[in-house]
Amino acid sequence: MTMSSNEATRRQVLARTGALGAGIAFTGALSELFAGTAAAQTLGHTGYGPLVPDPDALLDLPRGFRYRVLSREGDRLRSGEGPVPSNHDGMAAFPGRHGGVHLVRNHENREDGRVPVPTVKGLTYDPEGKGGCTALALDSRNRVLSERVAIAGTAVNCAGGPTPWHTWLTCEETEDKAGTNGYTKDHGFIFEVDPVDPHRTGAVPLTAMGRFQHEAIAVDPRRGVVYETEDAFERPFGLFYRFLPEKPLGGRGSLRAGGRLQAMRVPGVPDLSSIQETGAEFDGIEWVDVPDPLATGTPIRFQDFGRGGITHAQKLEGCYWGGRCVYFVSSFAHSDEGSAADHYGQIWRYDPERRRLTLVIVFGPDTDVQLPGESPDNICLAPSGGLMVCEDGGGAQHVFGVTRRGEVYAMARGAQNIGTPEAPEWGEFAGVTFSPDGDTMYVNCYTPGTTFAVTGPWRG
Repeated sequence: MTMSSNEATRRQVLARTGALGAGIAFTGALSELFAGTAAAQTLGHTGYGPLVPDPDALLDLPRGFRYRVLSREGDRLRSGEGPVPSNHDGMAAFPGRHGGVHLVRNHENREDGRVPVPTVKGLTYDPEGKGGCTALALDSRNRVLSERVAIAGTAVNCAGGPTPWHTWLTCEETEDKAGTNGYTKDHGFIFEVDPVDPHRTGAVPLTAMGRFQHEAIAVDPRRGVVYETEDAFERPFGLFYRFLPEKPLGGRGSLRAGGRLQAMRVPGVPDLSSIQETGAEFDGIEWVDVPDPLATGTPIRFQDFGRGGITHAQKLEGCYWGGRCVYFVSSFAHSDEGSAADHYGQIWRYDPERRRLTLVIVFGPDTDVQLPGESPDNICLAPSGGLMVCEDGGGAQHVFGVTRRGEVYAMARGAQNIGTPEAPEWGEFAGVTFSPDGDTMYVNCYTPGTTFAVTGPWRG
């Protein structure tokens, strides 16, 4: 799975879609990214053709694809608990009965969130927190059977990740303590959410997993180690963590038993943005115990990690498990904001057996046609053998597909769903995920919060 040293740098530019053009440059190939995964067993392709404008001005898709709106911000929850909350973000899909699907959806509401997650007895952590999750149950035709609060009273629920036992770990992207912004409890934790019956998990913070600006997690399905990213907004930037549970792979509720939190040290590399060559490898990766996981006095990234320090990176976001490795994303790095170098996105792979870290993909900025904002953000493996990447930036927003050969194509574009023709505004995409059978892509528009189910010839 190591990239050959003589592989040429390649530039792939996204085919233009109507009057709008967009592109991402990749240094290196993607085929090794999927070795040993189910996605590697299917054939990749070069995309599905140009995007067709949606007459309802919600979601532009290639011909042959269609969408269903599952719910929208402000509509009534099927449970009657209140309105659908705002700021749809991270999401995961789990198998249901008779081909159905359970979706768990984050709501990244801060203290000024437009539509808070309704408080529900037994599911509310801090009554002053406006974030949380909602859970949708769908039948085999993506019709909504139920929609309810899954956890409430949390804050800034950005991303997270699924567990091998089919629960969702939702992450708070904040470090606010009790007494800040009106909160009555400390925030910055991970919470476990059961998509079928949320009352089985309740609203219990997994404190041993650290208190920091969490973004996403991925679980090693063989060892039970949980990897965590930190999206810190200011220097020193975030860290890449691993959590060693006392009860690895113990099932629902087992993470409450505690464990050890460690941060990654790449010897001689204080800032990952300084590495610009795809295929660069680092052996002998070290994991250093976090001195104070609860950050009672000092945020973790400021703490003293002893001789050799610790490795930081700007905008550590997406995190997922593939094959025998964990992959994590740095969405961008800006030297004028304190990073060692500039890039428009990196994907890193860590191999726990070899203790080896590899830079798999570099996004731009050496590209003929640049995205209006930064990329990537949310990311997932696609059944066609590639990636789906949510764009994070200004202007028109896209979900991009990336084949195993490194070819980039537009899979979806947010139509003008807010604003006016003279002053259009665009809500970014988030939470892209696929149904267990691979026949449906689910994705959120962040604002106004909208959840879509996209079907079509995925293996065509």
